[in-house]
Amino acid sequence: MTTPKTKFAGLAFIAALCAGVILGLTAPAWAGFDEGEAAYDRGDYAAALREFRPLAEQGNAKAQKYLGLIYVGDLGVPQDYVQAHMWLDLAASIFSPGEDRDLAVKYRDIYAKMMTPAQISEAQKLAREWKPK
Repeated sequence: MTTPKTKFAGLAFIAALCAGVILGLTAPAWAGFDEGEAAYDRGDYAAALREFRPLAEQGNAKAQKYLGLIYVGDLGVPQDYVQAHMWLDLAASIFSPGEDRDLAVKYRDIYAKMMTPAQISEAQKLAREWKPK
């Protein structure tokens, strides 16, 4: 015989299971972010790049902003203004208005002044064609 108590326990189990699945699906989006930020802060830009790139490719705006800053040529990562511009442009398009968005736009525009018109065009094309993985 099913009692209200056993019925509630079953529903509670199903709810907990669903919550676990949902949390499990969202966890990978931030996996590696803290490690990337720690690597960036200690100046290990190659390690930061390895941590941030998968996140940026999934659409994480904060990781995209970091990639934009890293590709300017920080310690162990070849300078690539096209990649820097593209990632900063993507981050700026995702961030809500505020400090993060303002910084992404600021740095994108600073680096654009160091680029040729062809490089800017290529970066903009890459940003337009970019799709999250």
